[in-house]
Amino acid sequence: MIDLEKAVRRFLQYVVFDTQSDPESKTCPSSPGQLTLARHLARELEEIGLADVSLDENGYVSATLPSNLGRETKTIGFIAHMDTSPDAPGKGVKPALVDYEGGEILLNRDKGIVLSPQDFPDLLEYTGQPLIVTDGTTLLGADNKAGIAAIITAMEHLGENPDLPHGEVKVAFTPDEEIGRGADRFDVAKFNADFAYTVDGGPLGELEYENFNAADGQVLIRGRSVHPGTAKNTMINSLLLAMELNSLLPVGQRPEYTENYEGFIHLYDLRGNVDETKMSYIIRDHSLDLFTRKKDALKEAVNYLNIKYGPGTVQLSLEDSYYNMKEKIEPVIEIIELAKRAMEEVGVTPKVKPIRGGTDGARLSYMGLPCPNLFTGGHNYHGRFEYIPVNSLEKAVATILKIIELNTREK
Repeated sequence: MIDLEKAVRRFLQYVVFDTQSDPESKTCPSSPGQLTLARHLARELEEIGLADVSLDENGYVSATLPSNLGRETKTIGFIAHMDTSPDAPGKGVKPALVDYEGGEILLNRDKGIVLSPQDFPDLLEYTGQPLIVTDGTTLLGADNKAGIAAIITAMEHLGENPDLPHGEVKVAFTPDEEIGRGADRFDVAKFNADFAYTVDGGPLGELEYENFNAADGQVLIRGRSVHPGTAKNTMINSLLLAMELNSLLPVGQRPEYTENYEGFIHLYDLRGNVDETKMSYIIRDHSLDLFTRKKDALKEAVNYLNIKYGPGTVQLSLEDSYYNMKEKIEPVIEIIELAKRAMEEVGVTPKVKPIRGGTDGARLSYMGLPCPNLFTGGHNYHGRFEYIPVNSLEKAVATILKIIELNTREK
């Protein structure tokens, strides 16, 4: 019998660690709290009996559950990230376990913060189930500490039950996934798995092997600040140029107007004054052709403004971040079928869908480690209304164990 309550206890322990990543930092990991959690996880992996436990100077944790078979089978990996998003506070997380009976959940009485099915209709699907929520002032951290809890609980169960046959299993916990650096220093050769899964998905049953192609665009606009009383034919207001630049981009390709396979151009940061303004964009699309067109649209807008206002007025730095893993997963599509079968055998309906985002698995797939994405069960990531149903977290543990079991049966 799997002690699934251990996953919940672990999760409640992990979310207290402040591991918010810092996009402005040049270090790896980008924040000290990640290294604190990494040390804790390395000790825990040793305590449950895994072999080859390592923690490198960059905060990457890895370990091995040795095979107990008398024959060879494929080596599976399971990967999760330790950091939480910079989009919402990650310090002082106060998780609460509630028995959800429908309707609104009062997260914070003093501040009047409510988790409501009017805002999040999926909440009603979990009526009658226990949920883990925040106090409404921070994110929860199910992205991705639920994945860590599920992986370690599964490994502990196999270690405590040596009669359960299994092949070699690798696990790894990475820093800075939320700021796009999680795979930067991942040693694929050292990890030495035939394939892996990131346990970093959302609601129950999600299985993802298609993700956005992604690019980051940084725009610098140089204006000319003079006294507004003598500004005629002299002032160049960089803030107004920023507004003009954004107006040249297709309105229908903003994220608030897109879904499913539709990509977007997203202005996520704007700061400046008359003299100088900086803009930050992300560009996303599942189609490589449409991805290229979106990048071209931003380049053309910048070129137009430089023709209009003078060369060098607007500078653009555009860099690809990651690509759609579909190209790397389709040749080994059997690992998707393995995950689907595992879910079905533990009573979960697989929901194969494209990721409207990215995971470490996308980059790892291009580094030679095919790595689709499994659900953890969480909802409303990156915000104070994040929650996770306990039953869904427990199913994540069961799915990991079933994947290992089914892989063991393969010849």
